[in-house]
Amino acid sequence: MVRSNRSRAIATAVDPRIALLVDNLDRAYRGRSWHGTALRGTLRGLTPEQALLRPAPGRNCIWDLLLHAAYWKYVVRRKLTGEARGSFPRDGANFPHLPEPSDAAALRADLALLDEQHSLLRDAMLAIDPAALETKRGSWRTVEYALGAAAHDLYHAGQINLVKRLTKG
Repeated sequence: MVRSNRSRAIATAVDPRIALLVDNLDRAYRGRSWHGTALRGTLRGLTPEQALLRPAPGRNCIWDLLLHAAYWKYVVRRKLTGEARGSFPRDGANFPHLPEPSDAAALRADLALLDEQHSLLRDAMLAIDPAALETKRGSWRTVEYALGAAAHDLYHAGQINLVKRLTKG
């Protein structure tokens, strides 16, 4: 397996199961992957105009999806850490409200929010006690939340790529 220097450093410092989960999360978010573009790569070079285009009335735009991804990184982190609800920095829960104005500065801020939520989630994953990987935290086991967070990023990366294609005009 090809690993980044950051992933190699993690692998030597923590339980190999945790290191593999974090590597999986990082690849789905920003890493090189055999399947195609990771979530953060789909957002590279995005303009506010592109981010706001909806493929059809009532459908999510790319900006909706990036905020949704940030929110669910927060939710998974809460599941892993036991953190109380209500600390996500944006209103609107599952699909946080788009900022007003929805301009370049707001898009940069929301991309930074997504990066921050990813970083906080990976830190929470690195702090997991390996003995707790099979422990249920709500409806799912710890390991399932960790794997699901990466799968969620890839699912929405695919959606974003489709929305980009559908909205090219």
